[in-house]
Amino acid sequence: MNVLLAAHAEDPTLQTFEQDVWWIVLIKLLGLFVLLLILTLFTINYERKVVARMAVRPGPNQVGFRGYLTSLSDGLKLPFKEEIIPKTADKIVYFLAPVISATTAFTAFAVIPFGGVVNMFGHRTALQLTDVPVSVLVLLACSSMSVYGVVLAGWASGSTYPLLGALRSSAQMISYEVAMGLSIVAVFMTAGSMSTSQIVAAQASGEPTTLFGVTITMPGWYCLQLLPSFLIYVISAVGETNRAPFDLPEAESELVGGFHTEYSSFKFALFFLAEYINMITVSAFCTTLFLGGWRAPWPITAIWEGANSGYFGLIWFFLKVFTLLFGFIWLRATLPRMRYDQFMRFGWKVLIPVSLVWILFLAYFKVARSGALSTEARWISTGVIALIVLVVAWKWPSSEKPDPVPIEEQLAARPPGSFPVPPMDLQVPPSPRARRAVAERAPAAVGGDPESKEV
Repeated sequence: MNVLLAAHAEDPTLQTFEQDVWWIVLIKLLGLFVLLLILTLFTINYERKVVARMAVRPGPNQVGFRGYLTSLSDGLKLPFKEEIIPKTADKIVYFLAPVISATTAFTAFAVIPFGGVVNMFGHRTALQLTDVPVSVLVLLACSSMSVYGVVLAGWASGSTYPLLGALRSSAQMISYEVAMGLSIVAVFMTAGSMSTSQIVAAQASGEPTTLFGVTITMPGWYCLQLLPSFLIYVISAVGETNRAPFDLPEAESELVGGFHTEYSSFKFALFFLAEYINMITVSAFCTTLFLGGWRAPWPITAIWEGANSGYFGLIWFFLKVFTLLFGFIWLRATLPRMRYDQFMRFGWKVLIPVSLVWILFLAYFKVARSGALSTEARWISTGVIALIVLVVAWKWPSSEKPDPVPIEEQLAARPPGSFPVPPMDLQVPPSPRARRAVAERAPAAVGGDPESKEV
């Protein structure tokens, strides 16, 4: 029973991980690896079932009970398929690219907390592989490194379509990695730490609130306190994982299959594995930063005092992760793929400016709330901020398109001697051969003179 339950789940500290014996660390490492493989198989089947339900069709239903072993059979089948390597491929980089993608996907989960301190085989240990003072930066580094696998795969394949997908992925990573990093800055400022376990502990409880004469403590989740950061993170996470509607590096309608077009057999399986583990990683990261981590939601903690004790934290953690995974699947089933220019414009002109403005506002709010500013200074600065917001809103460019200018006015406005432009309606005049063909048929059709060359 010591392995299954513990009396209380304490918040781990950095010293907690220094006290783990080596075989406990090995058990947690192997358990994390097996857990990620099982979650990948479940997520693939989960996605196919949900999309089939939305499309009003059966979905996978042949292998195993109601088709739940379909993803397992596919995973066992892929390594035994024929492997085809292009002659123009760089063999070493071609092999290393899927290994980099899969390795970074597994590594990112090492600092995700699944629960508090529990009793495991007579030893007190945290349900987390390890933690460092800059765990969030480790996660960002792993997500940034994963794009190298995509870029190298597109370059090493020696083909045009994979190279285009790799170039798209590099630009996409630069754009949305910046927005994701800025969204997490607000969490650092509020929690006062970059350690994932400490960020979860900071969300344990919020400020007491009195409703109808009853004092209750609402959850201190950062998705409520830092709502703009939460929304920016969710959007950036979808773009970071190359999922629809941001799946431009592997757009099947444009690039056949994108960066992994020339991959097959086990190497393709590694890319497939990395994509779904990245989905699980960003969902777990979002749960840790914004949804209270492994702690139970507020109504459950108010009713059940021991909801966060023992291994129960695993239940609440994975319920939140599966809810976020459902959001990924819902987006794929409902939204069309964005155009590349729309995607890049949205990242640079919307997400990043909004993140910067929100961070400045949050910093001002914290300084004003700490009492560092006098009452007069707070009133004056608040008035200046309100004035700036009103001016920006008034001067914001309108989204209404101007009336189209007639083609005659456009031609008249051209400077003399300029190069002629093609017709705006793209109606190209017929070629000389087509005109001759029409001229030969026209006299017979209208009964005119066969010798005439007029149409």
